[in-house]
Amino acid sequence: MAKALGSRLVAEQKTWTMASYGVGKFLAEFLTGAFASLVFKFYETEMGLSAGLVALAVILYSIWNAVNDPLIGYLSSRPTPLAKKYGRRFPWIVIGTLSCSLAFVFVFAAPKSSPGLIFLWLLVSICIYDLLYSTWEVNYQSLFPDRFRSEGSRAKAAGIGTLIGVFGVAGGAVLPTLIVRYGEPASYLVNALVFAGMALGASFLMFPGTRETEEMIGRYLRQEAERKQKPSFFPQLKEALGSRNFLAFIILYFFYQSATISMTASIHYVGDYILGGRSTTFIFAGMLLGALTGIPLWLGLRKKISSNQALLASAAGSLALFCLPLMFVRSYSGFVIAMFVWGLGFGGFWMLMTPALADVIDEIVVKTGKRDDGVYIGFRALAGRLAYAVQALSFWIVHSLTRFAQEPRSDLSQMGIRLHTALIPACLLVVGLLVFLSLNKLNPETLGKYRESLKKRGL
Repeated sequence: MAKALGSRLVAEQKTWTMASYGVGKFLAEFLTGAFASLVFKFYETEMGLSAGLVALAVILYSIWNAVNDPLIGYLSSRPTPLAKKYGRRFPWIVIGTLSCSLAFVFVFAAPKSSPGLIFLWLLVSICIYDLLYSTWEVNYQSLFPDRFRSEGSRAKAAGIGTLIGVFGVAGGAVLPTLIVRYGEPASYLVNALVFAGMALGASFLMFPGTRETEEMIGRYLRQEAERKQKPSFFPQLKEALGSRNFLAFIILYFFYQSATISMTASIHYVGDYILGGRSTTFIFAGMLLGALTGIPLWLGLRKKISSNQALLASAAGSLALFCLPLMFVRSYSGFVIAMFVWGLGFGGFWMLMTPALADVIDEIVVKTGKRDDGVYIGFRALAGRLAYAVQALSFWIVHSLTRFAQEPRSDLSQMGIRLHTALIPACLLVVGLLVFLSLNKLNPETLGKYRESLKKRGL
């Protein structure tokens, strides 16, 4: 047993393993960034679909996710014929990454046709893409608490993953600005093909770090053998919603994703309609530089403040505050600087959310006596997808009130773009932060006791 424990610690602390695992952060943010920032604008301004119909498709897609994501988490946690050799997560990760990379292309391959057909293409393509995306991403996120089990390895893996993942954020935001041309729908398809190719390449770099170790597979198989009955979906659903700290995290994550998606999707409107059609490359580059600058600052704070929950709340507060300058800047350089400042908070939140969730899941494992992370990670994925509905609704309402479709470059329309770039995201973050602070009660002392219990019980 001591030998197995030693081999696990060596495996989980290898920097190259953490880097390979971190490529998944790149892949997730790379695809999500391009999807979130381009889909609404592509279908509204390039395909000519009304903002209301685009919003309706995204809302229906979010309803689909209300069932899709938690159910995928539950189903992928059950034994499969491949589990004994490859583990319960790795096969799903391989299938999901390869297929969703290709499905991404079809989202932007809509034909010029009637509004009804374009609406149907949008709805079906994003639902299929998300089904495949969730298949790998839910299992990828579920690996983290099991693969990196000590506080030190989690902090190191999260730091490495964040550094790698920030380039995914940058790629998802900056690369389209080099390929997409406003007013040329075909350029969006070219962009999607480039993204698919790069996503496939990143998948193969990620596979070594997501391959489950012999001990992880053995622990899972022992857990399954000791079960008196197979877990059913609704009891696990009840357990997930019954955890106060988990619920606090999910709510904060939902509002964070809603704010971030709204802001990043808005920047293309800023470039096209406020800055006179200028490329937003350097604006997104400013965000990247800010995130990279912020990571060492938050790592320094992590050495002084041991609570991931408290640091996550601090990062959320800084994001809300740093949204506000985007309401008032007028020049291109002003947007670059404002996005750099916002990136300082973004890098911290993004680095901290994975270890913060892992701590919450540790608490659930102690209380339930089993490590069934899939349903919980499925809820995290659901919260992220529901954020698309918030973005779609806010864009539709604001564009309707400001008559964007009729006069997209009017002062009123520009004010509307600023609202869903800055003020609305700031308000969303404040609401999420207040709920999180009122619900979350997980402190370092309690967490230390949980980790001791996990070690004694072999979980």
